[in-house]
Amino acid sequence: MKGAVEERAIELGEYILQNNATVRAAAKRFHISKSTVHKDVAERLQTVNPQLYGQVRHVLEVNKAQRHIRGGLATRRKYKGPGEEP
Repeated sequence: MKGAVEERAIELGEYILQNNATVRAAAKRFHISKSTVHKDVAERLQTVNPQLYGQVRHVLEVNKAQRHIRGGLATRRKYKGPGEEP
């Protein structure tokens, strides 16, 4: 069982790195919860593959910095009436 969890952490890390994916996107792709993704890439990956952990951490920090922008755009689309200019 322990090997499967470590393998999943590596797979998640590689997926996030290759696709610049968010935690939410990775969770959806692997059919697991966001908290599981966090636990895998923040704790387990650090012990299993420290080099991959550093790269994934950088991608997640960039995603976190851009989060407020994506949220604002989603809100704008939600409340924009039909036929209105962006």
